[in-house]
Amino acid sequence: MYSAQVLDHFEHPRNAGTVAEADASARIENPACGDILELTIKVSDGRIEEIRFKAKGCVAAMACGSALTELVRGKTVDEARKLSREELVRVVGGLPAASSHAGHLAMDALGAVLGKLARDH
Repeated sequence: MYSAQVLDHFEHPRNAGTVAEADASARIENPACGDILELTIKVSDGRIEEIRFKAKGCVAAMACGSALTELVRGKTVDEARKLSREELVRVVGGLPAASSHAGHLAMDALGAVLGKLARDH
């Protein structure tokens, strides 16, 4: 059973879509379940000015993508790097064991987009 927070992020996703003229983007796929999460990001003066997500997959994957963007938007890139999977899962009110992969997917996507950002800038 999903928490009220997971369902709220699923039914009312925050920051869905793609950032125009993004500084970096990353697309991560979980081969085991087929979930896909794509992040696009724009950074200004070392802060995440805008971050958007596109997700294809389960309820939890969509919710984690939405919550992740809220957690890191406005933070410095270094602060975003320090976000833990546990904090993300706590913000969405926990995940059922069968959906724990969604938290990993979101964190992997964040790591990938921040890694590309560091390489490209």
